[in-house]
Amino acid sequence: MTNAVLERAHSLKQDLVNFVYDAEGAVAEALETYAAEQLKRRKLDPDLLLDCFLTEGQVGDRTPIEVFLAEQPELSESDRALVRGWQRAFAGLFAVEALEGDRFELRNWLTTQRYTVRALAPTTRSTLSRVKPGEILSTRIAPLDETTWMFSGPQKLLGNLGKPKLAVAIGNFRDNHRPDLYGDAPELEAEAWKSVEVYHEVFVDFFGAEEVTMSGYELNQKMDEFSTRLTQRTLAAAGLDPSKSLDELAAEAGLSEAELVATAEAEGIDPQAVAEALGTQGKPAMRMPKIQLPDELKKAEQVTVLTHPRWGQALLPTYQRFRRLLTTPEEGTERLVRHYLEEPTISVYVWHQLAAEFPQALEGLLQTTLANPEFRLDRDLDELLKAHGKPLEPELPDIASVPVHLHELFEAALKEVQGANKDSKRKKGAATAKRGFGG
Repeated sequence: MTNAVLERAHSLKQDLVNFVYDAEGAVAEALETYAAEQLKRRKLDPDLLLDCFLTEGQVGDRTPIEVFLAEQPELSESDRALVRGWQRAFAGLFAVEALEGDRFELRNWLTTQRYTVRALAPTTRSTLSRVKPGEILSTRIAPLDETTWMFSGPQKLLGNLGKPKLAVAIGNFRDNHRPDLYGDAPELEAEAWKSVEVYHEVFVDFFGAEEVTMSGYELNQKMDEFSTRLTQRTLAAAGLDPSKSLDELAAEAGLSEAELVATAEAEGIDPQAVAEALGTQGKPAMRMPKIQLPDELKKAEQVTVLTHPRWGQALLPTYQRFRRLLTTPEEGTERLVRHYLEEPTISVYVWHQLAAEFPQALEGLLQTTLANPEFRLDRDLDELLKAHGKPLEPELPDIASVPVHLHELFEAALKEVQGANKDSKRKKGAATAKRGFGG
């Protein structure tokens, strides 16, 4: 790619940013609204927020990029094609594999996709001058052509991370950039969403309903059984008889155990359970996260589980109390309502379930809590939830399958942390013993 093209791209990107900064009217209002909504949900610095707005924001029914192009009639068709391509910009958590001057070879840790990325702005080159191969950075990139990309927005340098810290960084990235988890791998995203649908189907088949309530202790036991049922569903979907042992299945098919796993993979089947039961190293594209209740829910007197094929799963220890308060308010009612509004894990779906079951009572309760007698459930509920940072459309839930390399990273990080904790306890015990006997 010629220096002239790189310089032109840098100039056009600066023109686009200045256009948004200097805009008045609809663009300025859209930016203000976008910023207010996003900052309730995720932590973004101003420069990153603006860069996200360029592709995620809406000015009426157009993106800021489309508005910019409409108001720049003098731009050539090649300039327009370049700027339109930036609509494909996305955020990623990248490992630096190699660098030379302003050219960086990056690998997206979320999807393993590789990119050649150019640092066009002087500030970007200055920031990245400290980066070394093997280090991790969080940033957005945008295409220059089919093979080369450019850094877009600021870069956050995370250094050389061990597995536990890398797992934490991926978790933080997920919380702040959930729509971009698989921004460059739509096939992984589609598979992840499909896994949520399967989870929901098997849950309803196993528990008999989309909503169940029981003690945390019982739910923990049931979830172990449910996990087994989910595995059986995986085998059945693969055309395998779940009542037979896996070595029997391999023998019937005239395959070795390794060949059975490989065949399942070739057919696009998730053979996680197959691989684990066989003790093999089969590598499906995606794996279901381990089903585990948080410790505080295992001990809860009561937990309600709500499931949905898009919204995923909600685990609510106070759901039945909330329902009782809708018919018999008591002390603490307002505090619980505000908790449901402010807690990020309580989704719009949970509120819609309550609204469908107790429309008049919920409307009255919100009128009282908000000190707004004009509040109307059918008109104002979604705007209220949006104002509290809750997305009105489902985002990929935590129960979704993840790429196998991430699954293995999380497993390794957990083992490393658990091993470190055991070592720490052993050392503490040894030190205590020494003090006891050494006077």
